[in-house]
Amino acid sequence: MKLRSFHWVVTCAVLFLSGIAARGADEPVKVVGNWEMNTETRQGSVTWTLKIEQEGEKIKGTLKGARGESSFTGSVKGNTIRFSVKRETPRGEFTIEYTGTVDSDSIKGTAEAPMGTTNWTAKRTKEKEKDKEN
Repeated sequence: MKLRSFHWVVTCAVLFLSGIAARGADEPVKVVGNWEMNTETRQGSVTWTLKIEQEGEKIKGTLKGARGESSFTGSVKGNTIRFSVKRETPRGEFTIEYTGTVDSDSIKGTAEAPMGTTNWTAKRTKEKEKDKEN
């Protein structure tokens, strides 16, 4: 009888811990912060500053580079990030759809625009330490 009780307790513990692990896997990774983003284009590599704010699965922020600054909205589900950036050009407005996989402080993905698909990467930048003399 004691062996049966022991098996029951072990089974319950395994199921409980599996539930916690499964719930944690559904939570989005934290992407809030500043990122240095690089895209590969026909003209070469382009560097951008990506600033992300996050509330649960929803993200918003700005993408800033040599061609100006654009705001975006998107989402994070698990370790997958998606966001859209609308760009104004002399030829009109177009949207770029970014999708990527987050791995700690780096992201790797693709960007789809009317002119084609390109690869992008991003590295989270470390916040500068505040001046200790203040």
